[in-house]
Amino acid sequence: MAITMLYFAWVRERVGIGEEVIDPPEVVRNVADLIDWLSRRSDGHAAALSEPAKLRAAIDQRFVGLDAELGNAREVALFPPVTGG
Repeated sequence: MAITMLYFAWVRERVGIGEEVIDPPEVVRNVADLIDWLSRRSDGHAAALSEPAKLRAAIDQRFVGLDAELGNAREVALFPPVTGG
């Protein structure tokens, strides 16, 4: 299952790219699994994803928790918490 990953703010800076297409293994079932798997792709991924509790996620442009199932996701975005004003 090909998923377009989008990275924003300091996550993008640490990963070193803003977007990539990935094909995670079947054992990756939810966002937390995905973050764990991605963290092993490179030193940049490891640095950006080392503290999952500091991340927010969206699947197909809908905010979700890290326990959200990927299902047939086409796009997953990872970003730091944002504040409004």
